[in-house]
Amino acid sequence: MTNMVNKAQGFGLSLLTRLASSEVLDQLKLRKFVEKSLYQGAKAGFKTLSVTQKAFQKHDDVPRQRLPHQQKSLFDLSLSEEQQMTVDTMQQFATEVLYPLAHQADHLEQFPEVLWRHSQDLGLNDYALPEALGGVASEQNIVTNILMAEHLAQGDFSLTAGLLSTFGVINALTRWGSESIQSRYLTSFAEDSELRASFAVQEATPAFDPLRLNTQATFSQGQYWIQGEKTLVMLGETADLYLVSAEFNGQPEVFVVKRDSSIRAQKSPAMGLKATETVTLSFQHTPAERLGDDDFDYSAFIDLGNLVWCAMAVGCCEAVKAYCIDYANQRTAFGEPISHRQSVAFMIADMAIEIDAMRMLVLNAASLAEAGQDFHREAYLARLLCAEKSMQIGTNGVQILGGHGFTKEHPVERWYRDLRATAIVQSGLHA
Repeated sequence: MTNMVNKAQGFGLSLLTRLASSEVLDQLKLRKFVEKSLYQGAKAGFKTLSVTQKAFQKHDDVPRQRLPHQQKSLFDLSLSEEQQMTVDTMQQFATEVLYPLAHQADHLEQFPEVLWRHSQDLGLNDYALPEALGGVASEQNIVTNILMAEHLAQGDFSLTAGLLSTFGVINALTRWGSESIQSRYLTSFAEDSELRASFAVQEATPAFDPLRLNTQATFSQGQYWIQGEKTLVMLGETADLYLVSAEFNGQPEVFVVKRDSSIRAQKSPAMGLKATETVTLSFQHTPAERLGDDDFDYSAFIDLGNLVWCAMAVGCCEAVKAYCIDYANQRTAFGEPISHRQSVAFMIADMAIEIDAMRMLVLNAASLAEAGQDFHREAYLARLLCAEKSMQIGTNGVQILGGHGFTKEHPVERWYRDLRATAIVQSGLHA
């Protein structure tokens, strides 16, 4: 501010000095008047400058009035020590076990049998079982479950979905199951680690709405019965137990169904999720048991399932980003890595931005759910963003690799196909 005033003062004096040296003043007999004005003007100007400087200087000895940092509790993204250990374990499992098995599993369209043994060594189902049954779950760990899904999916999206099918059913039984359902089935899962389970929610209808179901449930002679058809059931031919959504008395409900001869399975291979051996199941007057009591929240059941798919999408997109960064730094064109090209660099930067946005929405919804608060809106927004941006990231991953991205030589082609499931499959998993 002082410099600005000094410059203005100097400019004014310079102008008046030039005017005073002009012969025009003598011709017009104005020299004395101008010289007097020069003196009075300079005196007033320096007086004003002095006052201005003093006005600002008198605040120099006052402590800074910066606003302090807020002390209230804000949204905290840091992980607890236990969560960090879990994340590190899942990350290592994804790198050392899932990723090496993924290509062959996708090619053969088979879920690797050896992966079940690896998951038992990992103790994956123990994270869902209550402590009373030998598990490690002492309270609702929705955020931890979401983090597990994200980091497992960095190894492979499809294999993670298959692994989490049984894990998700145990979670749903623990959270929603009635006393009789829990005593019967949770104990079985705790005693027999080879039991398999899956969800049967999706139906082959245009723009499928999980709140409007064609599959029907009836109650007669003290027994529930299921009639209808479900599609994209992961590991449907080998599962011992299903959680089936069906309409009962005009409302959607979830039922526990054991595999028996009344259920027919037909292979229904899809664009992605090939390693999960998706099938279509037909229920022909199949006996069932109601999952929960009157307090069962079907909307939350669907939302928690969708959050798992979103978390897997975040993890898979992280894998796409990491692979593209490595490829772009190694691939050369015109004598330099293609990562030096702005079009490639900006595309990867956009991936990072969108992944962080996806993760924020998913964790926000999960944290609200874990706190027992309403999270339907947040889960819906997370699904919308993840469905759109995961496909964009998958597409850009293929684009960065060019012709290589279109071949099975690189995993981005597989990840592109699998990520499409984020927008297609409703629930089918559970956090």
